[in-house]
Amino acid sequence: MSKMDTVGMPDQGLKNDPDWWRGAAIYQIYPRSFQDSNGDGIGDLSGIIHRLPYIADLGVDAIWISPFFRSPMLDFGYDVSDYRDVDPMFGTLDDFDALIERAHQLGVRVIIDLVLSHSSAQHPWFKESRASRDNAKSDWYVWADAKPDGSPPNNWLSIFGGSAWEWDGERMQYYLHNFLSEQPDLNFHNPEVQNELLDITRFWLERGVDGFRLDTVNFYVHDQQLRDNPPLPEEERNDNTAPSVNPYNFQDHLYDKTRPENLNFLRRFRALLDEYPGTTAVGEVGESQRGMEVQAAYTAGDDLLHMCYDFAFLANAYPTGGHVGDILERFNRIVTEGWACWAYSNHDVVRHATRWNMDEPRLRLYAALLMSLKGSVCLYQGEELGLTEAYVAYEDLQDPYGKRFWPKFKGRDGARTPFPWSRDNRNGGFSDEKPWLPVAMEHVQRAAQSQADDSGSMLQFYRDMLAFRKAHLPILKGDITLISADDTRLCFERRHQGARVFCAFNLSDTVQRIELPQGAWDIDRGAPFTFIETAEGTDLPPHQALYAIASDTPA
Repeated sequence: MSKMDTVGMPDQGLKNDPDWWRGAAIYQIYPRSFQDSNGDGIGDLSGIIHRLPYIADLGVDAIWISPFFRSPMLDFGYDVSDYRDVDPMFGTLDDFDALIERAHQLGVRVIIDLVLSHSSAQHPWFKESRASRDNAKSDWYVWADAKPDGSPPNNWLSIFGGSAWEWDGERMQYYLHNFLSEQPDLNFHNPEVQNELLDITRFWLERGVDGFRLDTVNFYVHDQQLRDNPPLPEEERNDNTAPSVNPYNFQDHLYDKTRPENLNFLRRFRALLDEYPGTTAVGEVGESQRGMEVQAAYTAGDDLLHMCYDFAFLANAYPTGGHVGDILERFNRIVTEGWACWAYSNHDVVRHATRWNMDEPRLRLYAALLMSLKGSVCLYQGEELGLTEAYVAYEDLQDPYGKRFWPKFKGRDGARTPFPWSRDNRNGGFSDEKPWLPVAMEHVQRAAQSQADDSGSMLQFYRDMLAFRKAHLPILKGDITLISADDTRLCFERRHQGARVFCAFNLSDTVQRIELPQGAWDIDRGAPFTFIETAEGTDLPPHQALYAIASDTPA
């Protein structure tokens, strides 16, 4: 069923708003771990369909589904062997069509993960490419001769450790892989590759998807001269893109990614999306030194990506008021035309409850902060339950990244364990059989079923905060002006078409006096927080937020 076939469908819950993505709340589903419907211990598309009412009730605008394409699953779907089919472990194309239809009936849009920078080594394209140097797809991947001493063409490193080059004894050349050696990089300098990837994009647009999350969007294009990356001074290294144990952080990645030629492909990609009104794209920017600058470049104007996210809030650095204020200041100064998509957690990083060692009051406060920033937001499955990072023993580990750098880096499995739906059994209602990763017992105690009817639960807080966000257009789509930021409080103002909302957050363990900006303001009592009004002013208890509406706000 094409997107055009869904227009005007009876009972369709979607509103006709081509700008829906601006300020949207997007819920990320990691399909292997969301809901198993057939008893094989692995989540699937039918399981997602079954749980769509839960997502609609949460109040998000869209879901982002991590890859479900055919794959040998060496990187759990991020190694694609067929871009136009569903892997049997997840279901069928008919299941996907049913998912789209049901989501749209419930007013939820569907974004899917597109992995365009690389394919699986088992993809037919790569099998043909490696067969000879003169076949039809010989230039579809990045091949290079060895140096005279047999070593790789340059010093580029893989995100997963070691050289980014793998020797192929069949073709007698090296091929580039920025991730696993079984994930060869596609050659975006070849127009045929771009054309094929755009045709794949159209295939899913015709099936009715509302947009795409573009995996590693700044990795698409490499330097054709294959120049060495320069070293990065030690004081400039951080672990935003790769864990600190990985020497990947030792280089300034000028030539293996984020090349200027990428903008030409992104313009072609946006032109295709513009043929399908109301669709959108959010790019993942993996760039430790220049992430915000890349966001600005990739989202400037109306002919590139709609929005991007980098690792500003996905890194280990604790989000003190000063740190958040610095990010907001830099964003306002650098990303002058574009739009951000903020996130605290996803399938690639330690859950933020653990990463930042936050208790429930802080988790609530920072969730409200996330939903008050200028930009769209991504919420990772289980975040709304207050889930922490799960411990996964080495013998249960699945992630090749964790196996490579264990024990200093335990990989990504701790953020990918099955979603706890109920407290009725040891698998938390995820599956009747042994799950692909063990269910964390502490997660079962926070199961969705046990929180659903609890007015004081974390789940209900997320519902309330998402509803509050939707009720205020300046918070959804407005500009942001930072007023103050330190270790005790953070204050800013959101403005849109004459309407103004003041947002204040007490980040400390003590009561803070909040001074409202000059003018007439009405404190909004619909926010799920407490405050104290005295003759002297307004006091904000620890880890609480306050929202005020300018009295001259247009009706």
